[in-house]
Amino acid sequence: MAAIGAIDKAKVLVVGDSGVGKTSLVHLLCHNEPCHNPSATIGCSVEVKLHEFRAGTPAEKDYFLELWDIGGSSSHRNSRSIFYHQVHGIILVHDLTNRKSHQNLRKWLAEVLNKDTDAKKNGNEFDPETFAGNQIPILVIGTKTDSAESLREKSISRTSSVAEECGADELNLDSMNVKYLAPGSTNAVKLTKFFDKVIERRYSSNQGHLSPLQTRRTWKSAHVD
Repeated sequence: MAAIGAIDKAKVLVVGDSGVGKTSLVHLLCHNEPCHNPSATIGCSVEVKLHEFRAGTPAEKDYFLELWDIGGSSSHRNSRSIFYHQVHGIILVHDLTNRKSHQNLRKWLAEVLNKDTDAKKNGNEFDPETFAGNQIPILVIGTKTDSAESLREKSISRTSSVAEECGADELNLDSMNVKYLAPGSTNAVKLTKFFDKVIERRYSSNQGHLSPLQTRRTWKSAHVD
């Protein structure tokens, strides 16, 4: 593994209503274990995950992913925009037992993407045109799937309309059970695919950087006899 200081990084926002389980989710993603006593997030909390980009291929490389857990309290709405700059990926989190939290994902996405506009003018309302030119990778995650199944929530098996509108993958899990992210599982594959997209976004050539694949090819070319 490369020295810590030599590992590149990318920033992923984790947003959603207060109480949907963002903190527990971030802990699971970063430490592969449940968080039994999560505390309410005030402002923002950042955890770091080491991700193997294109694992098992010649382009494999380690990257740090900063997961920014944004507090969901409505009282902090006007101050959250300071966290929305230089974003390379967005995870939208909703509670499968709370339909309103899913409906509010549109507002959360609008809030992030409209960070530089007049909030009073647009009210952070959903506007399909807002997402038309969006190039930031998005993943929709439904939490508390075990509780949803016990409540016989039909929505758990229905494709998220928000995910469809954003062209995003989605997955459902329970942050208290690591089985939902077992290696090789559908959820794990979707998560890896999303994180790979985030890194490609961060180091794509159209942002003035070589992509990870281009960097590897350039290095090889420079060392050919």
